[in-house]
Amino acid sequence: MSVTPEVPVSTDPSTLTGERRDLVETLQMHRALFLQTVDGLTEEQARVRTTTFSVLNLAGLVKHVAQTEAGWLAFAKEGPSAMAMEWPEVDWDDPVIQERLATGDLRHDEFNLLEGETLEAMRTYYAQVADETDAFVAEADLDVSYPLPEAPWFPAGATRSVRRVAMHIVAETAQHAGHADFLREAIDGAKTM
Repeated sequence: MSVTPEVPVSTDPSTLTGERRDLVETLQMHRALFLQTVDGLTEEQARVRTTTFSVLNLAGLVKHVAQTEAGWLAFAKEGPSAMAMEWPEVDWDDPVIQERLATGDLRHDEFNLLEGETLEAMRTYYAQVADETDAFVAEADLDVSYPLPEAPWFPAGATRSVRRVAMHIVAETAQHAGHADFLREAIDGAKTM
């Protein structure tokens, strides 16, 4: 597997300095490692689930990571209005909702390609999101901070700066790169590192 993303990045980290360079360079490295896990796979292989306990598959992970980065980028640009909850009426303490969250059932479509979605289309979308994120981090005021929306996974009254959003995207990408590496190894023994 190659270590270079298939789609060239538009923001060259060598043109940046300090923490901007570190953030963009780290994002690009983790994205490359993450995408390496789907190199050479067929659409069918990328959609296969390799465990009985997880909803994760490689194609769905690409979709999830791309959408998650896009969502956090929108938050970094626009603030909390970009993260408006689509389910304000959900009772997060309801045991049925808790079970659906725990099993991944509540977020099934987020981790799986739907009819008409392809791995290649998700890779292209992810490349576009990545370019937009890198360009934004290269120019944005990293100290701007916004309140997070109310949700059971955010502490009450919490805020996030643009800097912390970029760091979260790095962490999210790295975490899922590990998941993806494990899934790929189960398919054909290939590993990124």
